[in-house]
Amino acid sequence: MLRGRCACKAVAYEIPDEFVAAYMCHCSNCRALTGSAFLPTGRIEREKLAVTKGAESLLVDGDPDAAYEVRCAKCFSLLYWTSRDDYFGVPYGTLIDEPTLKLTHHIFVGSKAPWYEIHDDLPQHDERPPS
Repeated sequence: MLRGRCACKAVAYEIPDEFVAAYMCHCSNCRALTGSAFLPTGRIEREKLAVTKGAESLLVDGDPDAAYEVRCAKCFSLLYWTSRDDYFGVPYGTLIDEPTLKLTHHIFVGSKAPWYEIHDDLPQHDERPPS
């Protein structure tokens, strides 16, 4: 099991070490969401994430029956969000433990921050790669 948490430690979660994808998203929304050059993201089936502490401190932004983000209501850390299909996107930065699946590629580099240079040899996709 992998453990994760928000910045103020009011909310904690657990997930099995079973990410199906891991990548760095450079889209303008992820940059604005994080205040950073990209968002390192792991995808995992929704039913596999369990909030273990602070469920009463969760803030759901969006439609809970459709697309939404879940944050800590105290520190506003982004904890997970609905992704395509039946998956959550989980910011790798919220993980306490190291996942087996390392980041494998970059997406939306066509809209990356012009001041940021990618210095690794991972594949780069201008948009979302084909499934």
